[in-house]
Amino acid sequence: MAMVHEGGMAESLKKRVQSLRPDSDRKWGKMTVDQMLCHVNLVLAEALGEYSGARSVRGIPQGLLLWLVLTIPWGKGAPTRPDMVVRERHDFAKEQKRCLEMIDRVAALPLNGTWPSSANFGTMSGTNWSRLLAKHTNHHLRQFGA
Repeated sequence: MAMVHEGGMAESLKKRVQSLRPDSDRKWGKMTVDQMLCHVNLVLAEALGEYSGARSVRGIPQGLLLWLVLTIPWGKGAPTRPDMVVRERHDFAKEQKRCLEMIDRVAALPLNGTWPSSANFGTMSGTNWSRLLAKHTNHHLRQFGA
């Protein structure tokens, strides 16, 4: 599984974020590109300990849920934690800049350091956060053809 911390992944993600434009068309889903960037930024912020949302109760133990999320391919329209659904419009340039900065900040964190808990998955290692962030960011960049 790819990680933000592996061989050029952070730089690759950043180049793809930089390729987005305010008028980039989605290939699936309902979000506009600015909403997608805001959504991705919420997940990055949670990994940085700057956002703590409400736990989404799914009836699956957190460890099993994390394993499923990291292992199973995500389809179009995968479920989103309710507090991370973005409905309002945002400033594209601001969200794009914030995303680029947060990717750098996440990539600079040591994998073996202490990482914040996830509302969905509980206590997570740096490796699992790095995998989740790479998969999540890639999923949404693909959504916009980047």
